[in-house]
Amino acid sequence: MSIGGPQALASLEEAMRDIRREEDDLSRRLARTAELIAKLKESEAELFRQLAQVRLDPAIQAQLDGRISSAEVKAREMLKAHAKAVEKAQASIEALEAARADLVTRRGAAVASLAERQAALDALLARVEQNLEQDAGYREKRQAADDLAAIASQSLDKTRMAETDRDEKGKPYRDDPLFMYLWESGYGTSSYKANNLVRYLDGLVANLVGFHNARPNYAMLNDLPQRLREHAERQETNAQAAEAELIALAEKAADAAGATPLREAREKAEADVAGIDAAILQAEDSRDAAADALQELTDGRDPALASAATALAAALGQEDIKTLLAEARLTRTSKDDTIIAQIDEARTRLREEEAESRDLRERAKTLAARRRELEDIQWEFKKQRFDDPRSSFREDRLVGDLLNDFLRGGISAASYWDQWRKSQNWAPGNEWGAGSPRRDQSSPWGNGGGFQWPDNSFGGGGSSGRKSGSRGGGFGGGWSGGGGNSGGGGFSRPRTGNSGTRKHSGFKTGGGF
Repeated sequence: MSIGGPQALASLEEAMRDIRREEDDLSRRLARTAELIAKLKESEAELFRQLAQVRLDPAIQAQLDGRISSAEVKAREMLKAHAKAVEKAQASIEALEAARADLVTRRGAAVASLAERQAALDALLARVEQNLEQDAGYREKRQAADDLAAIASQSLDKTRMAETDRDEKGKPYRDDPLFMYLWESGYGTSSYKANNLVRYLDGLVANLVGFHNARPNYAMLNDLPQRLREHAERQETNAQAAEAELIALAEKAADAAGATPLREAREKAEADVAGIDAAILQAEDSRDAAADALQELTDGRDPALASAATALAAALGQEDIKTLLAEARLTRTSKDDTIIAQIDEARTRLREEEAESRDLRERAKTLAARRRELEDIQWEFKKQRFDDPRSSFREDRLVGDLLNDFLRGGISAASYWDQWRKSQNWAPGNEWGAGSPRRDQSSPWGNGGGFQWPDNSFGGGGSSGRKSGSRGGGFGGGWSGGGGNSGGGGFSRPRTGNSGTRKHSGFKTGGGF
């Protein structure tokens, strides 16, 4: 079952929203975990203060209480500041995500507008085609152009056959070192230069290998392809000239029918989409930077919070406190035992929360890497204009099982994108009549019907010669040719800062992924 280009991009966007929602959820959980870890350390400090009240004399107790209280106050203040910073970072991400969602909505409307303008231009070109088909002069010129194109094609076929003969039939000559020695020295031609002794010896060699009879045959094998190629190029030039004349007639007819304002409207719509795509790119990079800043706050890299936590840990790790705890464990009083049990429970929960925090951070890193890869794929998708309504994909698993495999790390981003490229098809456009110049069976976004107009013309397509070239115009980063250069795993999406790191892992991120 096939899936259309716009629907395919919408499915990728839905997956992107799911990833971002899970990233936001992980960020909130990390923030809560960091806050809980800090509170557990505060609770541990309070329990040590209670233990000191039970076991130490007032002078030592006051000294110990002062150290712990000072560290507690600092940690509490830093925790409040940290919570505010996390809240601010989360609000920034939410605002950037909302702005990006608005841009995606605007892009959908802009693409729909572009499709309407393209359809209007296609309809006009179809009418121009019908009118030209009724013109006897045009049909005559088209037939002449077809005849010249056929002659050029036949000439090229003969050239290729001669080149094949040169490669195959010339091999025995090239494999004979004595023959090639005489050939390369120019023996038997005016370019041959040698003294009398060498001439005598070369003559013996020539008689030995039958050089005088073989040389004309080898020369013909080498010269014929060159002469045929020159002839084929002349025929190609003639065919191109005839085709250029047809294109000029078609352009003139399209201009007269009112194609210019339609083309300009189409180009403006393309520019609108391109501008929105650039804004989406900037919004994604800004959100990426904000997410990195939030990750620093939630994974323990906040310097202020780390300093406060270190001070509290240092206060609780001094030798007299260790001794206090060890001695309390050796005694058997109910009050000691209760406090020690609470300290042990707090430390156990602390270790559990720290382990969960490490797991959450790894999952967040994996999600961030997958999101960036999906952003790369979306960029290439739009750059290749695969969201054109005339674009479709044979394999609907691309937005089902294969998408899930990619999100879970089962297949790489490069492999997943290659599946998209292989599955993609263009629906046929308004084909010009049989035998018309420069017909193209594909319909990339911007080609007005099956007729490939020259660069910067009505359909945005092709070079002026018979051979189809790269297609200009377009939106979403520009058209880079049917295959692009991303099939080998490289993505062209520009990135700012250090946010371009990609991880290909099999880590299962949980939730929907």
